[in-house]
Amino acid sequence: MPDIILDVHEIFTSIQGEGPLMGRPASFLRLSGCVEPLCPWCDTKQAWGPGKTISVEEVASRLIALGNRLCIITGGEPFLQWESGLNLLERLLLTEGIEIQYETSGKVLIPADCRGFKVCSPKYLANIWHYLPENSERADCFKFVAGDELKPVQEFITKHNLDQDRVWIMPMGTGRDEQLTRSPKIWEFCVKHHYNFSPRLHTLFFNNQQGV
Repeated sequence: MPDIILDVHEIFTSIQGEGPLMGRPASFLRLSGCVEPLCPWCDTKQAWGPGKTISVEEVASRLIALGNRLCIITGGEPFLQWESGLNLLERLLLTEGIEIQYETSGKVLIPADCRGFKVCSPKYLANIWHYLPENSERADCFKFVAGDELKPVQEFITKHNLDQDRVWIMPMGTGRDEQLTRSPKIWEFCVKHHYNFSPRLHTLFFNNQQGV
């Protein structure tokens, strides 16, 4: 019987640098492949194309060996591979007592049987939110990468009736300077609307270095 495989861009260990679990040591699995339209500001464009095909069992073994009790599964868009092997990986990691956080764009439907903590980061491109409304009930929280236009973010939150406690907003920027420039305005926006503010610690500390 052939191995069940995943298309993997990278596996590494670090600290979660953003969102509700910020500051926790974690293993990272970045899966390859994303959903168009692709974001021009993406800081992991290298994960858009094909990666390395690795068996689910080997991926699980490598993640377990890193010794962290939290695993961040991101991309690309990780749920593209749910039926082809990610669902099995989830079962293997949960059996080992490893907590899972998914990072999804919301461009594909979040699986109803997914048992990890699901962070949805909707994408706003060409004046349109590229997002499936059904995910409003399936995501555990929402993380917005915000640039200079904050009005669309507020309109999205209002339209989908998102509770303020489920909302994290962080500054767009592939480098340190961009993030620092945008942070004060986003900080004030979060204070006004009672949202959670998130920096991107890995960008602040390591600029645009990958694998941290």
